[in-house]
Formats: sequence, C-alpha cells, structure tokens
Amino acid sequence: MQSAVLVLNANFEPIHVCTTRRALGLILTGKAAMVMNGRGYIRTVSASVARPSVIRLEQMVHRPRARVKLTRREIFRRDNYTCQYCGRHLMDLTLDHVLPRHLGGEHAWTNIVAACPACNHRKGGRKLDEAHMALLHFPVEPPSSALYIFGRHLNDNGEWEQFIRGW
Repeated sequence: MQSAVLVLNANFEPIHVCTTRRALGLILTGKAAMVMNGRGYIRTVSASVARPSVIRLEQMVHRPRARVKLTRREIFRRDNYTCQYCGRHLMDLTLDHVLPRHLGGEHAWTNIVAACPACNHRKGGRKLDEAHMALLHFPVEPPSSALYIFGRHLNDNGEWEQFIRGW
C-alpha cells in the first residue's frame, strides 16, 4: 500500500508521485482513472481491486511548473554523490559554499557543491584560489524537467518511462 504511483494530469503530464493507498482513494472516488496496472491485485473479502502503477486525474489541475528545491539531498543528487574537489564517490559528504558566506557568497545552487569532509576541511573558509583547489564541475541549478524530478523512481518503476520522457 506504500509503493509509489505516478500521477498524471488530464493531459498526461506527470505532476506527482503518491502512495498506492492515496491512488486507490482517488480512483474509488472518481477523481482519477487507472492508466496502468503493473503490480497485480489487492484482494478484499468481497472483491479484487487492481493495484495501480500510473493514474490520470479526470480534471485538469493548473499548477506552476515544479522547481527543484534547494536541499542537501538534491545537491548530493545533482553532484552524483561525488566530491567536487577530489572526485571521490562517498555517501558521507558535506556541503561547501564555493565562495564562503562570510565573504559574500550566497546560499544558492550556483554556490554550493558536495565535498568530502577532508576537502571541505582543507578548503576551510577560503576562496578556491586561496586554498589552491579547483572544482571538477561548475555548480548549476538542476533542470526542472519531469525526467530529473521523477527520474529517481525509474529504477523501481520502469513502466513510467514512457510517461516521463516526453515532458
């Protein structure tokens, strides 16, 4: 009941990921229709209900295009869990401001990178040239495309690809 279900707008644009429980509630109240059943059935005492994998809302929901929130996890995801100074692939990364905040650096996508604790300590509160360090990749804001936003679910839900790739 907690597995992920892709929610499509009335025009088949992916807008959300919800649980199977929420998706069944939307289907049973007539607010959504099942597009794809790739997970079998849920059996009750008196009926058997298909477990949805993708649902489509019956009414068009007008909402602004989703943007990727500036969070610790999203920075690590953008940088592929790789230190942007030495290139090591680690899971215990820290965040580093390229231009330190006490020197006027902003807390923005273009100023924060993932760094291993050793490189972050080595850089300290200095600029890159003062610390004699260089970035492997210049930090940019990730795209707000459906592929980037919902792409992390594709490993577990390959049937979603046809709905996500087009947006």
